[in-house]
Amino acid sequence: MLLFDTTPLPRADRAEAFRAAMQEASAACRVEHGEEPAAMQARMQLFPYGTAALLATDATRFRMVRTARHVARDDAAVVCLAFQHRGRGEFAQLGHEQHVRDGDLMLVDTTAPYGFGCATGGGSRALLVPLDQLGLPVDVVRRATPRLRASPLHDLVRAHLQRIADDAPELSADPGAAALGAATVELVRALVVSAAGDGRHGPGVREDTLVTRVRAHVARHLTDPGLTPAAVARAHGVSVRQLYKALAAAGVSLEQEVITQRLEAARSRLSSPAGRRRSVAAVARACGFTDPSHFARRFRGAYGVSPREWQRAAGGH
Repeated sequence: MLLFDTTPLPRADRAEAFRAAMQEASAACRVEHGEEPAAMQARMQLFPYGTAALLATDATRFRMVRTARHVARDDAAVVCLAFQHRGRGEFAQLGHEQHVRDGDLMLVDTTAPYGFGCATGGGSRALLVPLDQLGLPVDVVRRATPRLRASPLHDLVRAHLQRIADDAPELSADPGAAALGAATVELVRALVVSAAGDGRHGPGVREDTLVTRVRAHVARHLTDPGLTPAAVARAHGVSVRQLYKALAAAGVSLEQEVITQRLEAARSRLSSPAGRRRSVAAVARACGFTDPSHFARRFRGAYGVSPREWQRAAGGH
């Protein structure tokens, strides 16, 4: 979703409009521009992933500052995990200073003052997660902020965020977006706990990391008919036996996870304007089902009606 674009705005209005858009998307702050206000250019897009969202910002050079006064009057409690898509960033919070280069992650806690800027302009991509959804005390987040690079999960999470940012228009519009968002939040939680070295929250998170990655993988590849246990295990560098053991310990059935998500995707597509114009078999194939009869049986078992009945009801027939 496009939040803001300077292109159609009068030059005199761009700076104030950018500040307002930045506050609406993240938290109250002061925005300082490195260019003359009339010369600035910026574009912001927001892509929802369930309770989380990905904010994509591309702009000429600027700096944003969230002061103690902003924090006091704005109770936004959000954790932002961000990286530079283009250019270099400078970040400072609670005594931690970081030059954010390509490949680095930056962890921002909006319940404390901070500053961030791009001296040469560029693009950033930030995953916005409500603190209560992350399920961690704020002191754990703050301990993790300067230590992200030390975590063995850093590069894994960085690559995952790159993928959901690059393919955001498609992935965020997919019926599996909320499930992908939930899995992404779990990965962020694992990274924060790992970086903070918090033993109180660590053991369970470390054990669940494989399960979290598998769920994210399933959500990304939901429509692939080749999404088999062997393919999933191979993608994560484990044997099928190890995969099933980890999933069983977490009370997760891989087959049921795939079927459930595919059925939800099919149900959503069948009731959409585009889906109502397609055959049931075509929708089933698009959601990863290779056997229309098997799809019809599973759909009726899950929802109590046939796919065709659901499609007709959605169309008002």
